[in-house]
Amino acid sequence: MAQHRVQCNDRQKELLLFSCSRKLPRRMASLLELKEIFRNADAVCFDVDSTVIKEEGIDELAKFCGVGDAVAEMTRRAMGGSVTFKAALTARLGLIRPSWEQVQKLISEHPPQLTPGIRELVSRLHQRGIQVFLVSGGFQSIVEHVALQVNIPTANVFANRLKFYFNGEYAGFDETQPTAESGGKGKVISHLKEQFHFKKVVMIGDGATDMEACPPADCFIGFGGNVIRKQVKEKAKWYITHFDELLKELEER
Repeated sequence: MAQHRVQCNDRQKELLLFSCSRKLPRRMASLLELKEIFRNADAVCFDVDSTVIKEEGIDELAKFCGVGDAVAEMTRRAMGGSVTFKAALTARLGLIRPSWEQVQKLISEHPPQLTPGIRELVSRLHQRGIQVFLVSGGFQSIVEHVALQVNIPTANVFANRLKFYFNGEYAGFDETQPTAESGGKGKVISHLKEQFHFKKVVMIGDGATDMEACPPADCFIGFGGNVIRKQVKEKAKWYITHFDELLKELEER
């Protein structure tokens, strides 16, 4: 009988703890949990356009090729989640039709502008032994240039590849890349977890395609430091506007 009473008391204690925990604001508890995941992450994946860099790379390419306004509107719709990513990418590139020479001139004459705080954040993550990846719906050649600026190996870049004919004219893009379609960033994260046996992966970005990568990511952090996507701000449990906020989280550990 004594053993039976002990079991009942334990059960009552568990019920009491559960009851007390339910009184805590659910959003606050979730945010604390996400911060814990971030501080103890095995890997952090960043979107690039409007996150690691201030601009949208495809919009800058479009402006450089003379079709900026039309493509910028397509980008806004794509990032808001109202059309599939692959459909938006196909339509935008169909308008731009960039040559190999134009892409190279864009990088050399109008290099991407880094978002304030990103260099310091990546450096701090590296110091803590956390692997950092760039997972982008942008273009490999531009994203690799960005990776070099923030000391991320190009092997840690996952982005879309433009194709060109022998004369340098636009020949489409590699549609087999996971980042070319909606849900592609999630596929990249699943691949990283399988390949490197990561237990905790964080995704940071401004757009709908970043948010939908969680899961398989264990934590999503919405970023509004360059542009605020209403859908993302409303749905993200953790939303920041400056990378200093994440640096502070790491320092408080």
